[in-house]
Amino acid sequence: GPLPLRRPDWRTAVVATVGGVALALVPARFDGAPLLLFSAWVLVLTLLLATDLDQRLLPDVLTLPLIPIAVVADLTRVNPFIVDGDLVFPLVAAVLFPALFWLLSIPFGPGAIGIGDLKLLVSVGLTLGFGRTFSAVILGALLSGVVVGLLLATRRVGRRSYIPYGPFLIIGTLWAALVAV
Repeated sequence: GPLPLRRPDWRTAVVATVGGVALALVPARFDGAPLLLFSAWVLVLTLLLATDLDQRLLPDVLTLPLIPIAVVADLTRVNPFIVDGDLVFPLVAAVLFPALFWLLSIPFGPGAIGIGDLKLLVSVGLTLGFGRTFSAVILGALLSGVVVGLLLATRRVGRRSYIPYGPFLIIGTLWAALVAV
């Protein structure tokens, strides 16, 4: 059945702030069909951010459709990040980054990286291409390191605590798409 409603908390503030700022930045970066595409993309990423923070889940119903939508946007040249519909670098990013994350997670055991994170990373690679996906991953990793370091230092979490990576990947992705030059 439906999940019970919870009171607004820090997650509500994070989602509202990240989603609001990202959506406000879209018109400064895009116009025409890309404006519609990236506005919808930001809304889905914001919903994924909220879902992962609340339920520790990036559901297939949201992550999987982003993959064929990205391919169509690339091939039809609606996506300004992909030059002339050339899918070589986006495909490399869509395969390489999830594979690297999966390989790096093996020593840490099952659940070290979520399958939803990997599916999202496929669509990010297809949408942003290699360079911007690299930037998104690096920023996400740096941001997660700072946040986890602060949480450990303040004893809000322990070394064995589960902290979803999806929110950091999403924030890095939004930055790479909307702010990075």
